[in-house]
Amino acid sequence: MFKDRVLFIDGEALVIDKPAGLPVDRPRDRAESLEDLLDQLTFGFQRLPVPVHRLDRDTSGCLLLARNPKALKRFAQAFEAGAVAKRYLAILEGEPALDSGTIDLPLAKVSTREQGWRMVGDPRGKASITRYKVMERKGGKSLVAFYPETGRTHQIRVHAAEGLGAPVMGDPVYGRGGPAMMLHAVELTLPREGKDDIHATAPLPVRFHNAGFGPGFGRG
Repeated sequence: MFKDRVLFIDGEALVIDKPAGLPVDRPRDRAESLEDLLDQLTFGFQRLPVPVHRLDRDTSGCLLLARNPKALKRFAQAFEAGAVAKRYLAILEGEPALDSGTIDLPLAKVSTREQGWRMVGDPRGKASITRYKVMERKGGKSLVAFYPETGRTHQIRVHAAEGLGAPVMGDPVYGRGGPAMMLHAVELTLPREGKDDIHATAPLPVRFHNAGFGPGFGRG
């Protein structure tokens, strides 16, 4: 499954292009998750790799795994320090008023019996900052690049819906839902002292092209 999805590999790091629909952790519905497939990602090592961060179940793209405990600790510290550069692409249901800008919207978790839990903009929430740039506008929709400077749960999805007034196409929680959520972690860079940067770029999935944006190649 992952042979053609490895974007970067060396003795301490592995970046894969996670497919949409595959949760990183085992979900409540007991569906197959990345956790169940880690034995396919050892590539000659006895130790299973460990995901350093998370992508939502329906988000595809760059996911970093550490291949030993020391690397996991260093990589986690880099994420906490905001030293990891990430770029996402999303198709939005709507068009931002400006071509570029910064969304500064603190986020908090809320939960109700009727709707379950979700994240909302809340001035008392945790600081959440995302830069964005509109790449293309077409038919009332837009292809937007997002550069999160913090790593809150559902950050880009809420910032798109509340901060820009244009939810991610196919978002089942913050938008109208649909057959697929159009959010892709396209690029990740993690600097390392004394070593080359960890850098990976995930090709744009074919579902973006099918929705009318991007080149006619990629993966689902």
